[in-house]
Amino acid sequence: MINDLVRDQQVAEEITRPRRGLLGWLLLVSGWLLLLAGAIGVGLHYNSWVWEPAILVTSFASYLMVGTLIAIVLLGLARQWVSTALAVAVSATALWTQAPMLWPDGTAPAGTDLVVMQSNLFLGHGSPEGLVDAARDSGAEVLTLDELTPGLLDRLDAAGLADLLPHRYAAPSGGGQGSGIFSRYPLRDGIKFEGFWLNNLRATMIHPGLGPITVFALHPIPPLSNAEVWTRELGRIRELLDAESGRVVVGGDFNATYDHTAYRNLVSGRYADSTELLGVGAMPTWPTDRFWGPVIGIDRILVAGGHATAVHSLPITGTDHRAVVAHLRL
Repeated sequence: MINDLVRDQQVAEEITRPRRGLLGWLLLVSGWLLLLAGAIGVGLHYNSWVWEPAILVTSFASYLMVGTLIAIVLLGLARQWVSTALAVAVSATALWTQAPMLWPDGTAPAGTDLVVMQSNLFLGHGSPEGLVDAARDSGAEVLTLDELTPGLLDRLDAAGLADLLPHRYAAPSGGGQGSGIFSRYPLRDGIKFEGFWLNNLRATMIHPGLGPITVFALHPIPPLSNAEVWTRELGRIRELLDAESGRVVVGGDFNATYDHTAYRNLVSGRYADSTELLGVGAMPTWPTDRFWGPVIGIDRILVAGGHATAVHSLPITGTDHRAVVAHLRL
């Protein structure tokens, strides 16, 4: 009986003892590297550094966080139980950071949807026929455009945009500066905000059933152009949004992902990201002109005073962004 107890104790020690040899070390080192990557991703999610490299890597923070899930498996196989427990804790924190984008925020009340479409036209290279067809097929009632050039605006009208969405407030320009708001219903009080590198617009749409709805077409500069200006512009956008009351619809290329603190500040009050409301995740929209894209979601439709019932992205020929279409219940 004593021999049996000794043998059982030896078996238990063998089970709990970390694996030795090359395989064990490979599992341990790989697991810890992935755990470190995930922890960095979590840290980047909460950082507010005005530093171009950090802002760039933060765009991919959620991909780094996936490493914690793989680390759990590798460290578990290596029988490193303390390290595995740490990986579980970091993984839980990573999931917590992404939970708002993965968990629906209830359901929309009964009512009529407003269909909103947002598209970046890549320095005016987007296909006018492709864009108009997409707007028509999606039933868009409001369209916000970025990187709209004067020449492309003429081609859009020739393709039928003026008939489809006859009301507009547009500020086309070269060099990626141009923007526009197009509507099925009358627009008034259009304004181009000063102090931005690119054209950021606001107008009031008069909906026949819902009354006045404020519409923004926004496009802060890319952070790699100037991180300080990018931070300042996103802060200014928050001030502009917070100053509005009533129903508001926002379309834009924000040049920021949900993992950027500056973007989350925009949706921390009464504004909500349509993808966040429906829990569909990051919904990558850029870049579409690379074989490995799109990988990050920077094109967004926000709403205040309403909910979302559907959201999806779609390709537009000639652009490096996917367009976004959201059905909003205001």
